Parts: sequence; C-alpha cells; structure tokens
Amino acid sequence: MLNSFDFYNWVLFPLLIFLARVCDVSLGTLRAVLASKGYKTIVPFIGFFEVLIWLAAITQILKSLDDNLLFYFAWAAGYATGSYMGLVIEEKLALGIQVVRIITNQTCENLIEALNKENFGLTIVDAQGSRGPVKLLFTTIKRKNVKKVVSLINQHTPNAFFSVDDVKSASQISFPIHVAAKRSIFRRILPVRKAK
Repeated sequence: MLNSFDFYNWVLFPLLIFLARVCDVSLGTLRAVLASKGYKTIVPFIGFFEVLIWLAAITQILKSLDDNLLFYFAWAAGYATGSYMGLVIEEKLALGIQVVRIITNQTCENLIEALNKENFGLTIVDAQGSRGPVKLLFTTIKRKNVKKVVSLINQHTPNAFFSVDDVKSASQISFPIHVAAKRSIFRRILPVRKAK
C-alpha cells in the first residue's frame, strides 16, 4: 500500500503549488497597495517576481489537469492565504504617511506638550462645534507612528474624537528626530513622496 502511494503527486506538488500561490498573491496584494500609495520604483520588480511565480505554478497545474484534484484545492487555498498574507505584510511594513485629526472640547495642553515632546509637527486651530468651542489638532506623521499618537490621545484626552487618513503626497513633513535618523533599507528604496 505504501509503495503505491505517490508522495510527489499527493504531497510535494500540492504543497509547492500552495506555497507558490501564497507567494505570488502576497506579492500581488502588496504591489497593488504600493501602487495606490505611489511607490512607482519598486512596483515593477514586485510584478516581475509575481508573474514568474504564477507561471511556475500554473504550468504545474496544466501538466496534471486531469490527474489530481488536490492541485486545485492547493491553488485555491494558496490564493486565499496569499490575499491575507499580503495585507499582513503591508500592515507590518507600515509604509506611507497619514494625517491624524483630533477634535476636543477638553483641556488639551498636556496632549500638545506630549506631542511636541515626541517632535511631532502640530497645527492647532480654534473652532466652533455644535456644542460649543473646540480645539482642532492636526499632525502629519509616518504611518508607523500612528499607534504612538493614538496612545497619547487616549492617555491625555480620552474623550477626544480623532480620525486617521492616508496622505498620498505632502510638501513638507516634520518627522521625529529620533525616527528620521533611522533610515531603513525600505526607507531608502521607498522614499516619502513629495508634492511637485
């Protein structure tokens, strides 16, 4: 019984197809996200490897079109897993810049002081809300610093309303000194886009 079991056809090839599909779909998802953020330099390279891996996987599928239905399940499972993995990778890289808008009717001197202490650029506007005067605070930051800013908001003005939006390009951004000094490989490959 064991001698008749085709290890390559029932285990190895489906596993390779699954892994190849995870890789190419992850790259595809990452490529689409980076393209939407304007990172034109690296997108073609990701696309090249994405298609190369896809061709290797589809070739194996077509060779055994009628032999093994497990190949189809490996293909579909790889696609589903790759879609998720691509988003996870993009989230971990935390590329791009975002603007945080804070609206509060509370005393926010402590929050302003905390943000200034972290060297986050800040714009403060006096405004009128439906229930009286409010303060509007705007800060444009690296996406990876959003959690830090949100933590400071919750710590100093827990009842404040805030929103976070993507910024495709910006003319000038004041990043924290200790963050700007650490230029990673991705930072050099994918510089922050500035408006023309």
